Amino acid sequence: MQVQVHELVGAVHEAAWLPWAVQYFFLIAISSTALLMALPGFVLGRAGDLPKARLALMVAVTTGVVAPVALLADLHQPFRFWEFFVYTHTTSWMAWGAWIVPSYVALLLGFAWAIHRPAFYAMGQENWRFAWLFRLLALKGEANGFARLLGLGAGLAALGILLYTGTEVAVVRARPLWNSPLLPLQFAATGFVGALGVMLVLERVLNRDGALEETLNRDLVFALAVVGGLGIIWFTIARSGLSPAHSQALASVAGFPIWKQIAAWGALAIVVPFVLALVAPRNTGWATGLIAIHAAWMFRWTVFMGGQAVPKVGSGLYDALLPSGFDGLMGVIGTFGLWIFLLIAYTTFFPWADATPPAGRRPSAPAHPARSV
Repeated sequence: MQVQVHELVGAVHEAAWLPWAVQYFFLIAISSTALLMALPGFVLGRAGDLPKARLALMVAVTTGVVAPVALLADLHQPFRFWEFFVYTHTTSWMAWGAWIVPSYVALLLGFAWAIHRPAFYAMGQENWRFAWLFRLLALKGEANGFARLLGLGAGLAALGILLYTGTEVAVVRARPLWNSPLLPLQFAATGFVGALGVMLVLERVLNRDGALEETLNRDLVFALAVVGGLGIIWFTIARSGLSPAHSQALASVAGFPIWKQIAAWGALAIVVPFVLALVAPRNTGWATGLIAIHAAWMFRWTVFMGGQAVPKVGSGLYDALLPSGFDGLMGVIGTFGLWIFLLIAYTTFFPWADATPPAGRRPSAPAHPARSV
């Protein structure tokens, strides 16, 4: 009897995309989808959508500023970022992203400034310590009819963000778990889930408006249904064998109990907030919001870190635990801390609750009594 020996060689490599990437893709998806939810209230002038639009704009601005910080940290050598502009490759989605991200952030901040300009001007006319600062922010004017054009431009850039962030991962053929045309759609859908989760939590903290909470929970039900539907489609295609890439992706993780646990956990993260939001759309915002945030972040962690844990050659899985250092847990905490700081600054100094659809030249508002600060 002839004996054959098959040697399995597995070389462990460090993750190319660190948890910084998870943070970037998580925050930029929340920002772009939140902006898209703010446009009906501000650009189309739908008065009924204004409460949601105000929360959405706040979320879009604060996460949109923090996301590029996580991106630069993930580049390992941030000062080489300029090479994307000097050596542009039209066939690289990452190169396209180098142009889309700054354009989006600039248009987003310009749109937010235009929306708040009338309130800045009014606050600059009051007799208080920081009136000079708001006069400076208003640029000595209050007209903001151009905000609609900025909003449309920011909306197009947000769509570009969702397209490039999903596609630059989906085109990686070397990793079957990433190489799926459904991935950009799932990134966008989970982005809406995460944005609505953040808005639900902020609604509980800032507003406590039952009608707004119900609206956000209804939107969350739809977003979670889309996420679940896309997951079922992916699994069906993978099991049917219609797509070799999807079948290979499923086969690469099907034999590992940890991936079965991840799948079960992900299903619960969709089903639980879906049922809560559907059955009791009021007074459940804390639960549905926090679980939705967790689901959106978990999806990206599973895709990026879990995807890199599956070896291209060999057997077993690589270690995909969250390290405690600056490139891991401390980086995640730091980006969330920066976002909370910006959120506090935004709610303290920006008249976000008074934001209204843009108009042309507005009549000057009478001065209010002197402020206490």
